[in-house]
Amino acid sequence: MDAILKFPDIDGSMLGQAGGKAANLGVLTRAGLPVPPGFCVTTEAYRAITAGLGDVTDPAVARKHILDATIPAALARAVVEALPGGPVAVRSSATAEDLPYASFAGQQDTFLNVVGPEAVLDAVRRCWASLWTDRAVAYRESNGIDHRTVSLAVVVQRMVESRTAGVMFTANPVTGRRRQAVIDAAPGLGESVVSGAVNPDHFVVDPDSGRVLERRPGDKLLAVRPLPGGGVVHERAAASGEPCLTDGELRELAALGARVEELYGAPQDLEWAFDQAGELWLTQARPITTLFPVPGGHRGEGLRAYFCFSVAQGVFRPFTPMGLAAARAVSAGVSGLFGFPVAAPLAGAPAFAAAGGRLFIDVTGVLRSRVGRAVVPRVFDVMEARSARVLRGLFDDPRLSVTRRSVWPFARRVAAITLRHGVPVTFVRALADPAGAERRVRRQADAHLARLAPPTGASLTERVDHVARALIGQVVPIAPRAFPVAAAAVPMLLLAARLLKGRVAPGELQTVLRGAPRNVTTEMDLALWALAQRLRRDPAVAARFLSEPPALLAREPLPAPVRDFLDEYGHRAVAEIDLGLPRWSEDPTHVIGMLANYLRLEDPALAPDVLFARGAAEAEAMVEELAGRVGGLRGRVVRFALGRARELVGVRELPKFLIVRIFAALRAQLLDVGRELAGRGLLDAPGDVFFLTLAEAKSGRDLRGRVAERRERHERELRRRHVPRVLLSDGTEPEAVASGGAAEGALTGSPASPGQVTGVARVVLDPVGAHLEPGEILVCPSTDPGWTPLFLTAGGLVMEMGGSNSHGAVVAREYGIPAVVGVPHAVERIRTGQTVTVDGTAGTVA
Repeated sequence: MDAILKFPDIDGSMLGQAGGKAANLGVLTRAGLPVPPGFCVTTEAYRAITAGLGDVTDPAVARKHILDATIPAALARAVVEALPGGPVAVRSSATAEDLPYASFAGQQDTFLNVVGPEAVLDAVRRCWASLWTDRAVAYRESNGIDHRTVSLAVVVQRMVESRTAGVMFTANPVTGRRRQAVIDAAPGLGESVVSGAVNPDHFVVDPDSGRVLERRPGDKLLAVRPLPGGGVVHERAAASGEPCLTDGELRELAALGARVEELYGAPQDLEWAFDQAGELWLTQARPITTLFPVPGGHRGEGLRAYFCFSVAQGVFRPFTPMGLAAARAVSAGVSGLFGFPVAAPLAGAPAFAAAGGRLFIDVTGVLRSRVGRAVVPRVFDVMEARSARVLRGLFDDPRLSVTRRSVWPFARRVAAITLRHGVPVTFVRALADPAGAERRVRRQADAHLARLAPPTGASLTERVDHVARALIGQVVPIAPRAFPVAAAAVPMLLLAARLLKGRVAPGELQTVLRGAPRNVTTEMDLALWALAQRLRRDPAVAARFLSEPPALLAREPLPAPVRDFLDEYGHRAVAEIDLGLPRWSEDPTHVIGMLANYLRLEDPALAPDVLFARGAAEAEAMVEELAGRVGGLRGRVVRFALGRARELVGVRELPKFLIVRIFAALRAQLLDVGRELAGRGLLDAPGDVFFLTLAEAKSGRDLRGRVAERRERHERELRRRHVPRVLLSDGTEPEAVASGGAAEGALTGSPASPGQVTGVARVVLDPVGAHLEPGEILVCPSTDPGWTPLFLTAGGLVMEMGGSNSHGAVVAREYGIPAVVGVPHAVERIRTGQTVTVDGTAGTVA
């Protein structure tokens, strides 16, 4: 392997030799782009210098070893002979750098305006050592990269004495908008802009038309300039409102960015410079790693709008590949329910899309429909209020104007569905006999479950096909039989609100919904609390649950009461709508952790069953008070309507509960498929089947390499902290565009559960293993049933997503804890240990 490689000799396949930066500069040079000439000291030299380190991972020890090392004479001679004339820039180029999923920008060192051979060799040595700075080590650890697998090359490049320099993104890094050049520029070397030492001029340019869409002058109070003998100086300058780039230069920059993006096929982060003669140079390019990927496969031309179903369900983590495959199959069943059969069901419904491992739904048709605009945002108001606001914000976009104005096609289709599935009868039966309606839904779900067993003696292919048919045909029919039961609560609440008009205060109707019966999630949580009390009566067992790690206990034989609980609720899980994730019956670690939390609760007044009973009593008292305010016949109607609303509202959790039972049964069948594939040597472990699709699971091919690749991609996506609620096909995140007008420091959302509480905040991103002290305020992105055991000890709830009828809001009301949902960036703006006041009536967090 050569120790020195010139840029024209480097291509994109040479990451292991040249590192990310040099590999990109080689690609750009070979493409004929204006890159200053230079060369790379390959990773072979770094490995030779660090050979004596062995397995040392201490950053200080590694840095000292490298800085004290002597560069071999042959290598030093090769570096000096390859130097271009004049000053050079010496930059680190790590093998884990400028990658599609992690840029590592600024993690290793750069030395500018290096003059003379000895100074160049010293800068090379310092670049090697910078691989072991504390910040570089921490960055690798946060991205899950093993220190021992990383090497460093060094780029030596002719220095551009720039008149103006800076950075350019070929997509807007704030809004996500693709095909938009965002440029920051300042006089002198680009280091002032890259390091954040100057307030630069800011421009946004349309590369297709060359039009400058936005210009915001900076004060440019500092410039970095080269010194004649080497090194740089930071010069103070007078504030200037004059832009440092002309419109012609902006167009030239935007055109260069478009060429680089076309070369790589993805948005890029570029560093550039105009020299003293006005010539444009490209000094660096790397992928923009923070953009959320755009859902692919949208049909037709024009702008599309996508709603993130994952976020609406409280699942911010990526789905497993099998979870996505299952969701596609279910979406085909949903499409068929609405009268639009899908030709290739395993590919999913036309409106189904996926990006970054998350589920998206194409809602372009909703936005272009008069009925869609009237109905869907109102539904979201009580499910996911932030998404409702974002969708309404798109109403004025001329690219999404209404094209379907008639209500009749929609009305006829809804009427046909409701009649076909007996929705009106279910609705009336639910109002007449809520308990009987719930029993009927459960019986129907049991009948579906009975049909899930695969045929006796079925082959592997037949078993996978059986799972696919069940996902398409057995899951969706539960919805039109179960949802009308819960939906019957809505007209009852509306009727009561109308009869009480002018006589009901904010939050009082929500109080009526506290401690509601027939909620399977509440029943599960209270059963878990009762289980903890049984364990408490055996001091030895309780001591084990309090002292041993949950993960360790999960591998040991469990007490009989715990096994009984898992027999009833073991089909549940955190992020349970992903069929690829283990159920509690497979891995009870989370359940054990929740039991330990409950065992730490000593105050009888804070016992969950006491709080639930108190909430129910307050609700019944509120029903009587509201009925008494109007009296007579109207009062009796109010009492009946609110009573029925209480009886029915809890049933909203039942459809998902039943669907997840089906998912658990089908997951067990796929695990059997995984065992057979592992037995044949086609997978390493049975659970690897969940990193395949349904079609791949029956292919008969060795899929171990594909599984490994997908696991790595899945692990990277697990580290993504932000998932857009709504995303446009040009990459724009509408909520990011609109967020600029938000009041500084404002923490407002949707009121979800009335009352006010002040307490210590605890930010929880994942409920597995989370510990919440009694009375603490739970601050989280969202929730699903896997989170709700935490509610039993929480004093209040703050969620980034949700509406007044979202899962977390309903459970918070039932436990009587104040809650505010749909609070933008709550987990970033609230810190664990901070004292906050949650006002669940006003919808504020202070």
